[in-house]
Amino acid sequence: MVGACACCATGAVDSLRFVASAEPIAAAPARPIHLQLDAAARAIESKMISWRREIHQNPELGNKETHTSALVARHLHALGYEVREQVAVTGVVGVLTGQPGPVVALRADMDALPVAEPEGLPFASSARDTWGGEEVGVMHACGHDCHTAVLMAAAEVLAAHRNQIRGTIKLLFQPAEENLPGGEIGGARRMIAEGAFADPKPDAVFGLHVISALPTGASAIGPAAPWRVPTSSAS
Repeated sequence: MVGACACCATGAVDSLRFVASAEPIAAAPARPIHLQLDAAARAIESKMISWRREIHQNPELGNKETHTSALVARHLHALGYEVREQVAVTGVVGVLTGQPGPVVALRADMDALPVAEPEGLPFASSARDTWGGEEVGVMHACGHDCHTAVLMAAAEVLAAHRNQIRGTIKLLFQPAEENLPGGEIGGARRMIAEGAFADPKPDAVFGLHVISALPTGASAIGPAAPWRVPTSSAS
């Protein structure tokens, strides 16, 4: 799938060089709020899995993520976020204001790939669509269903603790991360061009990517690689 998935073909795979050399770090929570957030994350896990399976069963190609973006927008509205929809066609931006402090953005991509999913899972995709003039199967083969569900869960946990959060949280649900056919424009650059980073502008942006090269339950962190920014419209 590395050849088909734009995010896997660039920095996500290269970052394994950093991950492979990283030693596990065990650290005590710096503040009591961190223990509360950890407990809230554990409590929402089953709901997060349900969202992921719904999104997986209803995959959508880039700039066509209408079902997914509607699910996200309803969730953010219900949690009290300021919500902007249809950013870069189907993108969603949510803002949660806490105590005075920095603006931190969290980003997840939402689009699927033109790949047919094998049968077997009860939530497997049977979706089909047109890609480059051909009818294709559609599948979440690069983890964007997981990314979206994780950020929806984070949105709920953070909203429940908004009075204890120092700063503003900005959520970026990005469409069209994968390359698009026929020169179609989408992705992160289009979101930024349409004001996703405005009012308020983030001081820092964090994203995540699930990856099979790490053991289940493990996580790693590394810097972005600006020298590997793709030249296509999707990123």
